[in-house]
Amino acid sequence: MTKFERDIVRSFNNFFEQSQIDAIAYRIKQHRFSSQVLDVLVDSSQDDYYLGIECKSILNKTGALYFTQHFGSDQIDHIDDFLQRSGRKGILAVELRYGKGKPIRAHIIKWKDLKKRYLTNGVGFTVEELMHFPQIKRTGRNYVIDAQLWIE
Repeated sequence: MTKFERDIVRSFNNFFEQSQIDAIAYRIKQHRFSSQVLDVLVDSSQDDYYLGIECKSILNKTGALYFTQHFGSDQIDHIDDFLQRSGRKGILAVELRYGKGKPIRAHIIKWKDLKKRYLTNGVGFTVEELMHFPQIKRTGRNYVIDAQLWIE
């Protein structure tokens, strides 16, 4: 599990606790020969919080989040299928790293927006495009989750 995934799980659970929302974010332990569909799952009886979250962390010098480079073969299709079958809302959390000692930013992309780009044969999202999606604010080293990031 990456640090970003741990931070996302902790931040979502802090948000749920502080907001008194019955929901829990967790990561299923990945075993050597088994695949996991998404990085983070959120269970809740409330539809707005029943989520599947894919996490990607990229260095800004990469210049973009590329579908072929940052996602495994057919990963987007597998995630999409899982979201459809499970009824979860999907989001992609993207962490933009700028190098040691420099601030980190993270943004949320609704899965439907990612899928739309993917289906139109887009190659991904440039860093500039990613920065136009809702930002997950930070307080110190912690992300501060706001439901308005994904609720329509």
